[in-house]
This record gives sequence, C-alpha cells and structure tokens, in this order.
Amino acid sequence: MRIFNLQLWQNFFDITGSYWYVNDEQKRSFSEVLWSWGILGLLLFLLVSINSVNAYISYVNRDLIYILEQKDAPSFFRTLFIYAGTFVVLTPLIVFSQNLRKQLSLDWYKWLTNNILDKYFHNRAYYKINFDSQIKNPDQSISQEIEPIPSTALDFVFIILEKSLEMVAFILILWSISKPVAAFLVIYAIIGNLIIINISQQLDKVNSNKLASKGDFRYYLTHVRDNAESIAFFQGEVQELNLIKQKFAEVIDNSAQILGRELNMQLITTGYQFFLLIYPFLTVAPLFFKGEIELGEVSQASIACTQFAGGLALIVYQIGTLSSFNNLVSRLVTFSDALEQTQNQQENITIQTVEEDRFVIEQATLQTPNYEQVLIQDLSLSVEPGTGLLVVGPSGCGKSSLLRAIAGLWNTGTGRLVRPNLKEILFLPQRPYMILGSLRQQLLYPNNNNQVGDRELEIILQQVNLGDLLTRVGGFDAEVYWEKILSLGEQQRLAFARLLVTRPRYVILDEATSALDFRNEENLYRQLQEIGATFISVGHRESLLNYHQSVLQLSKEDSTWRLVPSQGYQSNFQWE
Repeated sequence: MRIFNLQLWQNFFDITGSYWYVNDEQKRSFSEVLWSWGILGLLLFLLVSINSVNAYISYVNRDLIYILEQKDAPSFFRTLFIYAGTFVVLTPLIVFSQNLRKQLSLDWYKWLTNNILDKYFHNRAYYKINFDSQIKNPDQSISQEIEPIPSTALDFVFIILEKSLEMVAFILILWSISKPVAAFLVIYAIIGNLIIINISQQLDKVNSNKLASKGDFRYYLTHVRDNAESIAFFQGEVQELNLIKQKFAEVIDNSAQILGRELNMQLITTGYQFFLLIYPFLTVAPLFFKGEIELGEVSQASIACTQFAGGLALIVYQIGTLSSFNNLVSRLVTFSDALEQTQNQQENITIQTVEEDRFVIEQATLQTPNYEQVLIQDLSLSVEPGTGLLVVGPSGCGKSSLLRAIAGLWNTGTGRLVRPNLKEILFLPQRPYMILGSLRQQLLYPNNNNQVGDRELEIILQQVNLGDLLTRVGGFDAEVYWEKILSLGEQQRLAFARLLVTRPRYVILDEATSALDFRNEENLYRQLQEIGATFISVGHRESLLNYHQSVLQLSKEDSTWRLVPSQGYQSNFQWE
C-alpha cells in the first residue's frame, strides 16, 4: 500500500524535515521552529475538539427526533437551541483550523523554496546543473512543484487523523445501538475500500508521466518564446508547431488514460457509497419496528454509517493521491540532489586554481565535462598587466571553454591556473545579459554603486554611442524589455558602458563586439585600453589584432596551440 511506501516518506523527510528543528545550516531559528510546533499543536487540539463536537451533535440530533416524536414543543425548542449552539461553536473551530493549516503550509512552502533557491544560486549551481541531462525544467521545479508538497503532506496527515478519529467515534456510537450492524459495516467498508485501493493503484502507471509530459510541453513553448526571432528568420513555424503538438498529444494521451481508469474507480466507489445510504435503514429499521430502539437512534445510526463510510472513503482517496505526491517529492529530491552534486564537484577539480593579481596558465589540459575529449593540450602562457591577449581558432576548438575555465565554470582537466579574484574580473559575453530592471540598474550591474551620479552615467552612454538611449526609454529609472527594444549591437555597447562604470582591472570578452561595426569596435577597445585594463578576447575579426599584443591560436584537429605576437601575425586561420 502506498501509505507504507518507506522510500516516499524517507525522501519527503530528507527534503523537508529540517523545517521542524533548529538548524543553522538550513537557517531555522529556535523561535521559528517553536512557532511551527505551536501551530501544529494547536491544529491537533482543534482536530480533537471538532470531532468531539461532531459526535455530540449526533446525540443532540437523536434527542431532537425523539422529542419531536413525543410532540413536546418546549423541550424541542430548548434542544433545537442547543443544536444550533453546537454549530455556532463548530463553525469558527473549522474555519480557524483550516486557516491555521494554510498558514503552516505557506510558511513551510516559503522555507522550502528559499532553501532550494539558496542551493540553486550557491556556487553557480544554476549554471552547472544545465549539464545534468536528468534536469530539464529547473524553473518548473521551483515555481510549480514545491508549493503542493507541504500542503499535500499537511492535508494528508490531518485528514487521516481527523477521519480516523471520526470513524472511531461513530463506529462506537453505532456499536452502542447494534453490535452486528457495526461489525458488518466495518467488514463491508474494509473490503470495499481494498477493492478501490487496488483499482487506484492502476492509475500510478500513467500518473507517473503526467507531470513530466506537462513539463516537456511547457519547455517547448518556452523554447519557442526564447528563440522567436531565429524561428521567424528560418520560417520554421511548421516544424515547431508539429513538435509542440506532438508534446501536447502526449499530455492528452496521458490525461485520456487517467480518465479511463478514473471511470472504473468512480463506478465502483459510487455504487459502494449508495449502498451505505441504504444499509442503516435495512439493518436498523427492523430493530425499531420490534421496539428495540427509538426512532432517534435510527437517525443516529444513519448519520454514524454515513460519517464512518465517508471518513474511510476520504482516507482511501488521500492514499490514492500519494502517487502524484510521490512524483512531486521524487522530482524535487532529484533536483535537490543534482544541486548538491554541483557543490561536491569542487572536490574533484583537477585544474588547480590560485588567486593572485596576474593571469598565468601553466601546463593546462582542458577537457570536456564528461572527460571524453581533450580541447587544449598542455597550454602555458601569461598575460602581462595592461595588455591584451586575442584567442582565435575554428569553432569547437575550446576558445569559449578556456574563458569558462578562467571564470571557474569549467574545471575538467589538469594543470594550474593563476588568476585574480573573480570579483576583479568583468566578463562580457557575445550576447550580453539584460537584467529585468531600470536603465540605471543595467549600467550598475552587477554592482549597485549608488554613488555614480546621473551626469556621469550620461557621459558614459555618450562614450559608447548610446547618447539617445536616455531619451528613448524615458530616463534612468525607466523599466522596459531591454532585449526587445535594443538591437544586439546596442546591447553590446550597453555592456561596454557597464565596463566603463565598473572600471575593472581585468576583462574577459567572448566575441563581445561581434555585432558592431569597425568604428564602434575601435572606439570601445580604445576606451578599454585607456582605463589600463588587462583583457583576454575571443573573436573572429582580423581587426581585433589592432588592440591586442599577442595571439593565442588554437587547433581543433590535434588540440595544439601556438602563442605569437599580434604584430605581423599570419595564419591560414579563416577570419570573419
């Protein structure tokens, strides 16, 4: 039975259990843990109180019918007042209990999401996890698949407890009326629900793929959105549409299979429940006709049967939902483990990195992350302060990989890398990162130096030939969709504006001027030289030789390299 799936609960407590105890690593203080346990204790108290009031109501209902049968009007209205009073008490108890459960679920969800986010951004796990083929949609795991886990767990536990108490209370009431009727009801309910559990287990085979198929469908839609311009240029709408419809067909196929199995379950459960509506009258009414019980006890027995059977059915339903819950927990555990593995990779680094105020590479061999291919063999070089190194070579030879190694994003290989602290290095990729924020935030990113005045920022925009941008967007505090309103060339110039704001001592440029004309390229590199930065560039333009003192040419065929002065550099390398 799924409720006894030890692996499910082990996974669940591994990923969420730290919420319930003081843990400095997971950022759980004593006061926060005390609040959580306090709310849990209050919920348990309310649970017992609500079930006690429910059991009492069945007795008041019995007395009402008895008094009504006796036509005792004064006693009837006194009892009716008590009956109404129980609901006055019960209503706030139920509402308050539901609200507290939601608050506890929300707090648990907040803690769990923050915990996963900390892992996601720690040590660049958000980047490294892209190399894990098991993790396709980390954004979906964080935004959609965490929230249901705490709420489902709390609902499951409290519904099981609530209905178990309810079943015990009402079966005892029925037992006091007729022992054989109570015994048969227990046997019938157990057999009926075992059949329902067996049918519900068949749903597991298709439910396990439901989240995955929806995730793939969403991923394809996101892919089209992120690459809309490229698809439009290639006129690839038909092919993209067919791929997306294929993924959507898988979603529909899963849903159709689930509907078919749910139909079988609903037929059996509905028939099972209808019989329980008739059962108390079939079994208890004859006792009334014999004068062995009163009319009120017939009504009380009917309520007890309904409450007992309804409670058991809800417990069975909750057990049936564990398959979806198991999928969510398993996916989150897989995601969390993958994030932690990115941290453990530091123990396996074979390229030794040393932080000093210089750029030196000593006998470094760079390999692909899976160690299947050598990209660069025994590379040794140094970059003198205030000079520039240009890295050239055919596609796939390891140019960008070398930059990733310098940035600490790529670590498979051997050798020694001496570089400054990463906080002293500014990286400019071919497609600059446009943050979601204002123009001021774009220019200050990744720092938030509010001491840079508006006039200074205006001058910097003019230096990169973006003097009109301030007017176009409506000021430094304007927030727009930068990737949509700026061309790639304008984005590259805006990235250089960040460089002039930050004025780093070291700069890494990965084809950072590929979308610029030669005049703008010359202007930007000239300003880079004026601030005295040491820089390494990857590029395919022969014009870049004018701004660098040396050239590192990489070979794709045999992983070899050569380092030569840029002046008079000649090669069979195909320039852009």
